[in-house]
This record gives sequence, C-alpha cells and structure tokens, in this order.
Amino acid sequence: MTSSIATIALLVAEYDEAIVFYRDQAGFALLADTDMGGGKRWVLVAPPGGNGARLLLARADGPEQRKAIGNQTGGRVMLFLETDDFSGTHAAMVARGIRFLEEPRHEPYGSVAVFEDLYGNKWDLIEPRS
Repeated sequence: MTSSIATIALLVAEYDEAIVFYRDQAGFALLADTDMGGGKRWVLVAPPGGNGARLLLARADGPEQRKAIGNQTGGRVMLFLETDDFSGTHAAMVARGIRFLEEPRHEPYGSVAVFEDLYGNKWDLIEPRS
C-alpha cells in the first residue's frame, strides 16, 4: 500500500480572484472548477507538469475562516514550490507580478526565495541542491 498527500485546502476570499492569481501570476494549471451548488465550487490548481500535491482553493465560510485567510500558519512559510530551474522560474514569476519578500539566497539545502500569494500567505520558491 502507498499513500501520499494529494490535495491541500487553501482558504481564499473569492474563487475567481484566487484562480486569476494562481493561474495567471503563479503559472499554475487550473485542473478543475466544478459547481457544487449553494455557491460552493471544487477548484483545483497545481504547478504545470508537477507530480506533487494540488491546491483546493476553498472559499472561506464564516468569520473564523475569513480571519484565517492569508495567515493559515501564523505567519510562517506555508507551502514550498519546488522547481528544477530556480533562476528561470523566479524571473518568470517576477515578470508576472509575484511579490518576493527577499532576494534569492543560496543555502546548504538549495536556492530559495520567499514570496507571498494574493492574500499574504508565505511560500518558498526552492530548487533543492542535488
């Protein structure tokens, strides 16, 4: 038997603005956008060509969930976007308007730079050292 983490829910304020950010700025593929009724949708995005986890863009429901948008991990880096071409991916993301919080740095584990999504969630763009 094998198992994997396939999908991670990410709270968003509105589906369409989140789709625009992840598809048009982050460069992700829109895998699904299915009406579930009652204003809910099943919206999946993932980096193109990747074989890792997908993001379920989940519109916040109620005041507690709305308060957590952009701060699901208490201000820590939440997600790690791995690439095999750090400089090319970084340059493309900057060109599409992604806001990086720091200049790229080289650590013993690889090249990395922190960026924010449209709600302020922190991500690492990382190319692991081989």
